[in-house]
Amino acid sequence: SVSTQDPALHGQYSTQVSILSAMELIWNLCEILFVEAAAAGPLLLRLLDWVRLHVCDVDSMVREVLGSENPSKHKLFWNVVDIFVLQGRMDEARHLLSKEATANPTSMNMYKILDDLMKKMPVPTLGNTQTLTELELKWQHWHEECQRYLQDGTFASNPHMESICKILLGDEDAILEKKELMTTWYHFLVTRLLYSHPTVKPMELRFYAQSSMDLFLGGESSPEPLDMILMAAFEFEMHQVIKECSIVLSNWWFVAHLTDLLDHCKLLQSHNLYFGSNMREFLLLEYASGLFSHHSLWQLGVDYFDHCPEYGRVYLELHIERIPLSTEQKALKVLRICEQRQMHEQVRSVCKIMAMKALRNNRLGSALSWSIRAKDAAFATLISDRFLKDYCERGCFSDLDLIDNLGPSMLLSDRLTFLGKYREFHRLYGEKRFPEAARLLLTLMTAHIAPCSFWMTLLTDALPLLEQKEIIFSAEQTYELMRCLEDLTAGNPDKQKFQEDDVETTKVEMLRLALARNLARVIVKEGTVEGS
Repeated sequence: SVSTQDPALHGQYSTQVSILSAMELIWNLCEILFVEAAAAGPLLLRLLDWVRLHVCDVDSMVREVLGSENPSKHKLFWNVVDIFVLQGRMDEARHLLSKEATANPTSMNMYKILDDLMKKMPVPTLGNTQTLTELELKWQHWHEECQRYLQDGTFASNPHMESICKILLGDEDAILEKKELMTTWYHFLVTRLLYSHPTVKPMELRFYAQSSMDLFLGGESSPEPLDMILMAAFEFEMHQVIKECSIVLSNWWFVAHLTDLLDHCKLLQSHNLYFGSNMREFLLLEYASGLFSHHSLWQLGVDYFDHCPEYGRVYLELHIERIPLSTEQKALKVLRICEQRQMHEQVRSVCKIMAMKALRNNRLGSALSWSIRAKDAAFATLISDRFLKDYCERGCFSDLDLIDNLGPSMLLSDRLTFLGKYREFHRLYGEKRFPEAARLLLTLMTAHIAPCSFWMTLLTDALPLLEQKEIIFSAEQTYELMRCLEDLTAGNPDKQKFQEDDVETTKVEMLRLALARNLARVIVKEGTVEGS
C-alpha cells in the first residue's frame, strides 16, 4: 500500500489492510474473552494490552515530540501525555511530565503531587499476589486522595494537569473531551473501566460496553458493522460474533478459523445445525469449497476437507472431479490426492479424462498409459486398435518403450494383449529367432486374439518365414495357416469387393503359393526323416 504508485492499487491494498486489522482486532478480543476467559483483575490488563496493540498508534507522535529541541514546548506534548494516561501507560506519562517540570520550575510542586498519584495508582496483577478486595480497598483510598487534591484546587493553575487528575478520577466528561485521541468507543470503554471500575467482572462488560458506545457516539453516528461484532463479543454472544463476521467479511477464512478455535476449546458443543453438521464443519466446508475455485489454493482445500469428519470426503469427491486438468502435472497431483485417500472412482475418472485428451492430440502412448492406469478395458481396446491402424498405415510402431514394457498390464483387454504379443513377434523376428516368432504368430491367429481385420497382415508377416531357406513351419502349422487363409477369404463379408481388389488378390495368391511350396518342402523333409 505504501510502496505502490498506482492509486487504484493503493486503494485496494489499503482496504485489505483495514480488513486484516479488523480481523486481528476481533480475533484478539475473542481470545481474551472466550479462550483465555480472563477473570476480574487480569481481564482489565488484557483489555489494556488489546487497546495498546490495536487502537491508537502513538509511537510516531512520541518520536516527533522527543526528537524536538524542547519537547515540553512541542504542540503535541500534552496530546502524547494524555494518550499515555488514557492507555494506562503511567511510567511513560511520568517520564514525559518530568521534562515539563524541568522546563517549567514553577509547576514543580504540582508535578510532584501528580507524579506521586500516578506512581501510587493501584493496578491489578497477573499473579495472585493480592485479592480483589485488597485491590478495591487500595483503589478506593487512592481515588479519595485524587479527589481531595482536585477539590483543593492543587492543579487549578495548570488546566492540562487538572484534566489528567480528572481522568484519574474516572470523570466521563473529562475522558470524552479526549475523544479525538482515543478515536474509538472501545478505547473509551477500557479507559473508563481502568479509572472507574478496574475489578470489572466478565459478565459486567456488556453493560459498560453498551453505555460506552452510546456515550462515545452520542447519537451523532450509528454503529458500524465492526462495532456490532465487538459489542456481540463483549456480550459473550459468540454465535452472534460468528454470524455478523460471516455477513460482513469478504470470505469464510476468518469465521472458519475462529469457529475451529472455539470448537477446540469446547465452547460450541451445544450448537448443531439443522441439517446434521456442526457449525465448525459447516464453515470449514464453505471455506474449503471457496479455495477449490482458485487455480493453486485448491490443494489447501483438500487439507481442510480432511479435517471435516462428517461430510469432508463427500465434498472432496464432488469438488475434485470439477478441477480443470489443464496440464499433466496438475492431473498427477489430483491423482496422487485421490490415490492417497482410496478414491478409486475419482482415480478412474481423472485417468479417463487425461486418456481422452491425449487421444484427441494423437498422443497414443500417453493415452494408452492413462487408460491402463484407469483399468479401462474398453478404452485400452480402442487405443490398441489405433496403434494397429497406425502400424498398417506406416509399417512401424510408435511408443515402442511403452509397448515393450506393458508386462501384466497387457492382460487388461484382448486387444491390448494382442498388441503386446504382436510387438513381441516383431522383436523375435528382428533378433532372427524365427521358430519362436512363427509359433507366436500362429498362436495369435488360432487363439482368436487377433481381430479378423488384422489376419491378412499377420498372414503377410508369415510370408518371409515361409520363404526362408530353413523350414520354419511344420506341416501341421502350415495346414493351420492354410485354414486361416481360407477362413479369411471365405468368411469375409466384403467377399466380392475382396476378390475385385487386385492387391488383396495378389497377396492371397502369393500366400497360397508360399504355403503350398512350404508344405511340399516339409512333406519331403518329414518323409525323408521317416524313411531314414
